[in-house]
Amino acid sequence: MNEEFITFTIGKQKTIALIAHDGKKKELINWCAENQEILRNHFLCGTGTTARLVAERTGLPVKGYNSGPLGGDQQIGAKIVEGNIDFVIFFSDPLEAQPHDPDVKALLRIAQVYDIPIANNKATADFMIHSTLMNQEYDHQVINFKQNVIDRVNVKFNEK
Repeated sequence: MNEEFITFTIGKQKTIALIAHDGKKKELINWCAENQEILRNHFLCGTGTTARLVAERTGLPVKGYNSGPLGGDQQIGAKIVEGNIDFVIFFSDPLEAQPHDPDVKALLRIAQVYDIPIANNKATADFMIHSTLMNQEYDHQVINFKQNVIDRVNVKFNEK
């Protein structure tokens, strides 16, 4: 039995995090409106103002967390670690400095570590949401971090 990886299953109904920097909120709201027939089949959550605006302007139910600069990015990251977010749509603004840039980088890193699909622009979001994988379960392997830590400790201990 290979203990190096653990298989996770992303279900047919996905939990999708919606995040947008201020300069990209309108674009994300419009994207959600254009794709609401697909999005209404999934659970939606998002950071602060983004979640509220998407819900108000599209009628889609969106669970809101804190605003990004107030810890919302970290809340989304924690939900990824807990296995409660399957998919991230994050329209970031590459032309505007963000005061919470370390939080954004941490969120992107944790999504990568846990092999979570993440779109950072409209084109990628379009490709992802219109993929045939959106309508089915998807198994993916993630490093078995618990076993990885045990193995690293054993290697260090045996070196001494």
